[in-house]
Amino acid sequence: MKTVLTFLLCLQFTFVVAQKSYHADAVAQFQQELNAQYSNPKKSPLTAQDRAVFKSLEFFPANPTYFVTAKLVRTPSEQPFLMKTSTDRKPTYIKYGEVYFTMDGQGFKLNVYQNIELSKQKEYVNYLFLPFSDVTSGDESYLGGRYIDLQIPDGDVITIDFNKAYNPYCAYNPGYSCPLVPLENDLSIAIKAGVKKFHD
Repeated sequence: MKTVLTFLLCLQFTFVVAQKSYHADAVAQFQQELNAQYSNPKKSPLTAQDRAVFKSLEFFPANPTYFVTAKLVRTPSEQPFLMKTSTDRKPTYIKYGEVYFTMDGQGFKLNVYQNIELSKQKEYVNYLFLPFSDVTSGDESYLGGRYIDLQIPDGDVITIDFNKAYNPYCAYNPGYSCPLVPLENDLSIAIKAGVKKFHD
């Protein structure tokens, strides 16, 4: 059983300076780099059979509606916990804070997390993990939800581009161990942005 940490899926995106506003070019670059990774036998989570016929992932159309500016409320009193995954593996995470934002006239809250072991590495000290599910999950997008990579901002404002939401490796290959989206991060809205589900 592979125990690759699937939040390492998009390392090339993790360290990009956070955008202050929506840019279609940045979304296009995200999609291009993700497709290149999935085409690469050394980096792709796809099975050999799927990779042999792989052309491109399917994405929702880029839409500035799904780029939001959120308020980050840090939660420094949280205790580390064992995150459930798609296997018996339970990595240690801590809730770093809560992000509050408005979309389509509705207010939403999501929790953001840090992986304890990963955060000990200098290059990941500012890395935040945002797993979420939404109304599209199991229909247009992956049943198990999707992930977004974020950086800790200097202040209490953080931008979230759902156009850069990606699937865990488990969406492509059951041999991987992937963090499950916590129930509190299920959104009661359809996020028609980012990567769609892989197979019907």
